[in-house]
Amino acid sequence: MRYGISILGIFVVLLLAWLASSNRKVVKFKPIIMMIVIQIILSVLLLNTEFGLNIIMGISTIFSILLEYANEGVSFVFGGMANEGEAPFFLTVLLPIIFISVLIGILQHLKILPFLMKGIGWLLSKVNGMGRLESYNAVASLMVGQSEVFITLKKQLGLISKQRMYTLCASAMSTVSISIVGAYMTMLEPKYVVTALVLNLFGGFIIASIINPYEVKPSEDILEIQGSEKQSFFEMIGEYILDGFKVAIIVGAMLIGFIALMTGINHVFELIFNISFQRLLGYLFAPIAFIMGIPSSEAVGAGGIMATKLVTNEFVAMMDLSGGNHHFSARTLGILSVFLVSFANFSSIGIIAGAVKSLNEKQGNVVARFGLKLLYGATLVSILSGIIVSFVL
Repeated sequence: MRYGISILGIFVVLLLAWLASSNRKVVKFKPIIMMIVIQIILSVLLLNTEFGLNIIMGISTIFSILLEYANEGVSFVFGGMANEGEAPFFLTVLLPIIFISVLIGILQHLKILPFLMKGIGWLLSKVNGMGRLESYNAVASLMVGQSEVFITLKKQLGLISKQRMYTLCASAMSTVSISIVGAYMTMLEPKYVVTALVLNLFGGFIIASIINPYEVKPSEDILEIQGSEKQSFFEMIGEYILDGFKVAIIVGAMLIGFIALMTGINHVFELIFNISFQRLLGYLFAPIAFIMGIPSSEAVGAGGIMATKLVTNEFVAMMDLSGGNHHFSARTLGILSVFLVSFANFSSIGIIAGAVKSLNEKQGNVVARFGLKLLYGATLVSILSGIIVSFVL
């Protein structure tokens, strides 16, 4: 029964993507099926084998050490501000983003990150049936962030077709930046964060291949990466420190605004309708939670968290999942955790469109026009990742 629901869920997700397809006749299902099989194998490897668990433990240990280093800097500046026994979210979760940002900058400066992005992208292009540009972009989005990735493609933006632009943006919205993975690991189990990163990489190609199918001619499959302006090592460090601080401040401001807004809306709905807004959204998303393999008894609560992520952001939903008064089973927690690790929410439409528009106004307007379709596809990617994980939990 459990596997039957998961298989049904995959078909439902593929059908929903197919219904929104721009050209249903040219969808190639062979690479799609291959990538779904790869997703299942990777999920089994990461979550159900000793080898996979060792990999995740190694990654988790690395991030734990990095967060300890980051906290040394935070404690020096803000030491004494926290009451004993309490850990303010801004200090322990958001500010360490600055240190992770610096490490990414160093890897960029030493040309290690560009080498990895191009290499992994080339391997992916052999599996997904897409071009090198699309494959590179997916890996780069994961490593440098959903808005920064377009800077590396600045020279090509004006030459990219509308179809390819959709795929590039879909990859950026379906993944998350490594700079904030450490923050996620303080709220969710690291094994689910790592698994989601891998699954979303392939899931983005699967959904984009259906919603937005097209052929890439070899003559058009040109990958020309824009290098950063020449800087000294310490200039680069200063820039990435400030970039990391901006991200921490922006995320913090969004959390304050969205959590306050959600609390106010919930209270108004309880006064008028005797049901919170989040609970109402939970009923709407319950069928989706069910096809993801979540039991019907937990579907409404899970649906509320899924909806929270969509209308606010993943941080708000993760805080709700980890700190709320929920009584989910371990399996449901795993499925929800994987679903939450992506940038698929309304605010990401503005972030991506704004990032592209700052580099190429015409292409920025193109992105803004298919914004809702972009969010639709990225949400299907998150649902598909949750379903894949339900097979092995």
